[in-house]
This record gives sequence, C-alpha cells and structure tokens, in this order.
Amino acid sequence: MSKMVFLFPGQASQHVGMGKEFYESFSFAREVFGRADEILGYEISRLCFEGPEDELKMTQNTQPALLVVSHIAYSLLGAEPFIAAGHSLGEYSALVAAEAIEFEDAVLLVHKRGQYMQEAVPVGVGSMAAVIGADYESVKKAVSKVKSGVLAIANWNSREQIVVAGHKEAVEEVVSQVDAFKTVILPVSAPFHCDLMKGAEKKLAYDLDYVEFKDLKFPIITNVDAEMIQTGNAARDALKRQVSRTVLWHKSMEVLEKEKVDLAIELGSGKVLSALIKRTSRRWTPRPVLLNVEDRESLAKAQKALK
Repeated sequence: MSKMVFLFPGQASQHVGMGKEFYESFSFAREVFGRADEILGYEISRLCFEGPEDELKMTQNTQPALLVVSHIAYSLLGAEPFIAAGHSLGEYSALVAAEAIEFEDAVLLVHKRGQYMQEAVPVGVGSMAAVIGADYESVKKAVSKVKSGVLAIANWNSREQIVVAGHKEAVEEVVSQVDAFKTVILPVSAPFHCDLMKGAEKKLAYDLDYVEFKDLKFPIITNVDAEMIQTGNAARDALKRQVSRTVLWHKSMEVLEKEKVDLAIELGSGKVLSALIKRTSRRWTPRPVLLNVEDRESLAKAQKALK
C-alpha cells in the first residue's frame, strides 16, 4: 500500500480566481464558501474569485481564503493520507482534515490569526525575503550580524531556500550582505514567524484555549518542532508556539523521507509545496510521485491516480 502524504499550503500560494472552478462545479464547494462567508461576515468567496489582489493578500483575508480552498480540495478528493503537513497557516488546514478541529472554528481562528499578525506590525514597517542558494548556517550567521532591527529566520524551507523576517531595514541589510545565489523580497503584508509576532502569538493563544481540539485521525508533522503528533493537546500547543517561531519545513520533509513516503498530494491553491518537495526529494529512495489538487483537472488526475 502506498504511503501517502497530504500537503497544505500557506501564505504566498493565494491567487485571484482560486476555488472558482470548484464553486462552479460542486454544490459542496458552494456550501463551504457560503458557510465561510457567514462565519466571517463578509464574502471571502468574492475575494477569492474576483480580488482585488491587494485585498486578497491582506493576511486576515489570505488565511481563511487558503483554508477554505484547501478544505474543499481535501474533501472532494475523498481519501485519507498516511500522514499530513501544512506550511504555517496550512497546519490549520491539516488539522481540519484530521478532524482535530472543526472547519467553522478554524475559519474564525485563522481570520483572527491574520488580524493579530497584521496589527502587531504596521504595514511597511516589517518585511520578509527569500534567500536562495545559501545554506542554513551561513544565513543564520548573516542574521546574527544585523544590527538595524529585529530579524530572524522565519522559514527553513529547503537546503536551498530560507526566508528571513523582521524590520524592513534589517531585512534589507541582510539581503545586501548575505552570500546567496538570489534574494527576493516577498509580497506579504507583515513579517511572520519572528519576535515581532510575540503580541499576536499571545492573543491567539487565548483564543486557542477556547476551541475544542480532538485527537487526530492521522498524524501531522508540526511546523515548530518538525515532529509527528496525533493528540489534540499537542496540536493546540504547537499552534500556540508557531506564530513567532521558525517554520521547520526542511526538517519536516526529512521526517517524510525517514517514513519512506512515496506519494505526495498538495491540496489547495498553487504548487509551492510540490515544487519544494520535488527539489528536496531528489536524493530520496523511493522518490515520491507528486500531485496537486486545485481545480477540476488536477482533481480528476489525482482521483485517477489513487484508483
């Protein structure tokens, strides 16, 4: 039997038009978007389908939008994985799929998470940048030398891709100094996964304590520890610590290699995680088959492969 992992994307995977084919083709998708619109008190469906892009990429909108589309993609696929992982925000999508938290609770939580993150740092004060072609230790050393503001490694995505976050001036300083093949300032509205998010983390922890967490149907790998968990209490604890800490995605993928996962399906908008695991798994044995589900065509292809 295949060892299958489901991957759930996080911010930067959003795009205007996401989920629209699902909405037009499946009554279930229309129902889910309707529930989300009602919970949030505004039309997240309209933002997904029509934008504008600047409004969709505001983190309090991006987070529920991505969760809704991922939940629909997972539900329509109609399969259960051996293990799952979600990148940052995507961890909530993974927990909904594993039935640790209810969809309605998750939609409201990630909306609040986005609000708290945005409120923690005014737009323009913080920044994030991807550093491509430099190893973790060299980026860590470069970050430690920056004196112009708060700066941290936000995402350790792969051997070749590390994301830094912090004050705008600090991000610009490290980008100008780090020895890398390429650096890219990311189009985000706040500097996630650094100490500037401590205030947001504290607020979200309070909300998380009022949400029921159940034990998981299947294990997920947490961002904050890169460890497999299967209890509701462990899931809540990981989400509490996740907001201001590094996303250990590279370490999470090492867990998948150790478990000899041979099929990976990304569920939701885009192929960001598929691209990362494609590069990361070049040395794996077996090397996993990669699929994604974001529209009718990719859904049909994945369902056919599972049969």
